[in-house]
Formats: sequence, C-alpha cells, structure tokens
Amino acid sequence: MTSVQSGTSGLTTTRAPFIEQAQANGQLYIHQPYELYSEANHDAWRRLYARMEDRWRRYANPRFLQGIDNLCLDPAAVPRLEDVNRFLSPLTGFKAKAVSGYIPSFLFFDCLRNREFPTTITIRDIATLDYLPEPDIFHDIAGHVPMHTDRAFADTLVRFGDCAHTAVEIASGIRNEDERIRRITSIMKALARFFWFTIEFGLMRDARGLKVYGSGLLSSYGEIAHAIDAPEVQRYPIQLEWVVNQYFEIDHYQPLLFIVESFDHLFELVGELEQWMRDGRLDNVAGGEPEVSPADLRSFLEAAGHS
Repeated sequence: MTSVQSGTSGLTTTRAPFIEQAQANGQLYIHQPYELYSEANHDAWRRLYARMEDRWRRYANPRFLQGIDNLCLDPAAVPRLEDVNRFLSPLTGFKAKAVSGYIPSFLFFDCLRNREFPTTITIRDIATLDYLPEPDIFHDIAGHVPMHTDRAFADTLVRFGDCAHTAVEIASGIRNEDERIRRITSIMKALARFFWFTIEFGLMRDARGLKVYGSGLLSSYGEIAHAIDAPEVQRYPIQLEWVVNQYFEIDHYQPLLFIVESFDHLFELVGELEQWMRDGRLDNVAGGEPEVSPADLRSFLEAAGHS
C-alpha cells in the first residue's frame, strides 16, 4: 500500500490519500509519513528551494537568513519535521506540529501560544510552483519556520496566541448571543488582518533598506521581489488603526504593505492590539475581507463555552 501511494500521488497537495483518510477520521494532528513522499514531491522541494536562495539573500531579513542556516534544511529533499524540531526547539522552544490541513482559527492561535506551529506536510505539484492558494510544507517550513528560530519573533507569536485567549475571555462575558457573535466576528477580522500584514506579508526597515520578514513573501519567488522593487506597491509605516481596518485578498500580489522598525516594535504592536481589544476598539472594524468562516467563529465560541 505504501509503495502504491508513494508511486502515484505521494503527499501532493490535493492528491494525498493519507491526508484524505486522516481528514475522514477527523484527525487534525497527525504524524509525517515520510516514506510516502514521491520523487516528484522531492523534486518540487528542490526546485522551490533552489530558485529561492538568491532571492532570500537579496530580499530577506537577516534574521530569516540566520534561521535558514540554523535549521540546516536539506535543499534536495522534503524535510523531516523531527529534524527541523531538533534544531528549532533548543533555540526558542518552538516545534513544527504536523496537521492534516485547515486548523480552526482559535486552535491555530492556541498552538502558537504553546510554541507549536501547525505545519502542512503535503507539497505543491510541480505544475503549480508559482502559486498555491493554500499552505504547503514549503510555505510552512521554508517560509515560516526560519523566523521561529529568532527569540524575539517567537515571543511575538506566543503573545499573538495570548490575544486569541483574550478574545475568548471577552466573548465569555457577553450575555446576548447576537452581540457576542457580532463583536467576536469583528475582533477576528482584526486579528486576521494584523496577522496577514505582519507575520505573512510584513516588511522591516534595517540599515540596508527594506527587507522581507513575512512568510507569504519569503515563500513566493515572484512576490518577494515585487514587494520590494515594484513601484506600484504602496508601502507605509505600520499604523494599527489602518491595519485592522484594511481588507486583503489572497489571489493576487499584495498592493499594500506595512513596515515595522524591528521585532521589538512588532512585539509591542501585538501588546497594543490586545489592549485595543480589551478597550473595545476592535468591536467595529471595517467590513469586507477576510470573511470569518463558520468553523473559525465556532472555534472561538466553543472556547468561550458557547456553541
């Protein structure tokens, strides 16, 4: 059975029998069946990694480059998560945690709070190297995890996880169901937008100019250069009131990006975001994208003790 799966679709995004079975069984957290990766899967990793190396050196934040070195990733093969964690955990306490796919929003943030990063184990097909709407192991391990080797960034993720618990605390204190849903939906939009414009698509200024630290950019061959070089991209110093009210769409290069000054600055912004939440300043953010899915909303309400 293993050889049949490995020889056909392996662990390819949208074509992975192992993942389909895990999802059918309701398993969110899984192991990485490394023997199922096909040669085509490893070839996709090789191609993705090889073409990103020059772009990382040119556009990536120095802490990311140090993270790549610290993880000792193999450019020639899909990484084993146990090897990644062997290098990662001693540095910041974080570890990559294999998942079968989509993780409801509160559970995702709760993982961050516990220094666990939900990690997709499938990899995109060679025919879709340039764009994939959902995460894959290249995005998660080569895009996100190198930043998790940095203590200041890792602590920021943990604090972001704390924000989700603050949202649950707020929801627990609202008696009226409609009002509870309205307010938690607004807060979730604000959290998603902040995460998008920082952790996924953030820019940072250093002595050499603008550099990329957001994983959505760090895992995209085309957009990492576009984010820094394209004259049509709007780049502004981050302002919290702008970020939480700014919609985003996932199916094209981002036309608007925000700049933080340092990882200490980013950490402070998350603290400010949490205080705004407590003060009610996230209760009425602008509508529009991203839409809050029923599963994401339910994950917060269930954590608050409301179904």
